[in-house]
Amino acid sequence: MKFWFLVCFLCVTACTVGPDYEQPQFFKDKEIEKVLNLKPVSHKASAISYKAFQDKTLNSLLEQARQNAPTVRVALTRLKQARASLSIQKVAGLPMLDAAGKYNYVKESRNLGLVYDEDTYQVGIDASWEIDIFGSVRRQTEAAVAQAKAAMANLQNVYVSLSAEVAGQYISYRLAEQLLKNSIENLKLEQDIYQTVQQKFQAGLADEMALNQAEYAVQTTQMQIPEFENQKEESANALALLLGQLPGSLKEQLKTEQNLTAKPFQYNLAHLFELPVSLIRERPDVKVAEENLIAQNALVGAAIAEMYPSISLSGLLGFESFHLNDLLKKRSWTYSYVPSVELPIFHWGALKNNVELQKAKKEEELVVYEQTVLQAIHDIKNAMTGIQKEYQRNQSAEQAFVQMDQAFSLMRDKYKQGLVEMSDLLNAELNRLSAQNAWVNSNASIYQNIIQFYKATGTVQ
Repeated sequence: MKFWFLVCFLCVTACTVGPDYEQPQFFKDKEIEKVLNLKPVSHKASAISYKAFQDKTLNSLLEQARQNAPTVRVALTRLKQARASLSIQKVAGLPMLDAAGKYNYVKESRNLGLVYDEDTYQVGIDASWEIDIFGSVRRQTEAAVAQAKAAMANLQNVYVSLSAEVAGQYISYRLAEQLLKNSIENLKLEQDIYQTVQQKFQAGLADEMALNQAEYAVQTTQMQIPEFENQKEESANALALLLGQLPGSLKEQLKTEQNLTAKPFQYNLAHLFELPVSLIRERPDVKVAEENLIAQNALVGAAIAEMYPSISLSGLLGFESFHLNDLLKKRSWTYSYVPSVELPIFHWGALKNNVELQKAKKEEELVVYEQTVLQAIHDIKNAMTGIQKEYQRNQSAEQAFVQMDQAFSLMRDKYKQGLVEMSDLLNAELNRLSAQNAWVNSNASIYQNIIQFYKATGTVQ
């Protein structure tokens, strides 16, 4: 009775050695708000969705990626592993029971004098329990919980990164498609000009130089078409790879009359700054880094606990007999318990060095966490700046295209009337194509910068 009272007393008075986790504060919230020019908001960050782009094909690709992408499947298996490890660790501090059966035969040596043979039969339940007095098991369980949370945060981070990659490749595909379309349309214009010059040349109204210039313009544009076709194919294959599909498998799905890059995305720039500063520490990769730090902090405590005494209890409850037919009778009933205490005395500094090792690993995780927080702040700042500057550039690019389109139309009419040289018309046409492509590239850049902003906030659905 006294023994069991002692066991209960040890369980009640058990302590957990080692440092408890405290979230480090590398940068004050006011400093971050000032750097990012954030407007104070009390609500949590609302999830940002690529559905704002209003593109059904993109939405479908994103859904397929979340379900089938190899990177997602890898992250899911790691989450399963972490949860299984946690389930194992949670029961590490509980008593363990094993069914056991044993037969023992002994033939004594004749040199012992009295010679006899002995048969022993035994069945029962073996029990073992290491009482977690100083919290080694509790610290390891704490680490396993953090590792499971890190695996979940990593899955969310994979979703965020994968969505950004799929959306980015999709925009690259549409950009190549739109540039290809522009080149084909301009090729028709240049072929019309060439036919006009050829007719004038045959009538003696244009010289050979004008004819060569017109043909050069046609060949130059034709040379660009394979390049854009190749870019389009590469982007489609990159999308297929992200979705875990074979090259060319998305050909039919990508067919659509809608092209996002034909016009700039209309985005309210005021929303860039309506973010809670807590969003940064909730970003999935930041959460991964913090949970890793929490886990390593717990492992420091577990290493410290190994330097303290350990108390364990083992026992047997069952039947034991010299004869098999008497084994399960009442008089064969037996039980035993063996409490033991182990105190580490001399391990050549291994236990102390293990503590120092775990502390050094904690310092590493702390630096990684700090760097991840800092990277998140930089990502958001760069994305904000990129969006603002690209919209300024886009306005100029659109105006330049409108002006060059009008100039080309006027120049073509004047050439037909014989008022300008062929070189003037070709320059106007080339300038128009260049301005048109610059505007389309800027439209795509707006989308790409918004995608990076979505990724930087880490709240994308």
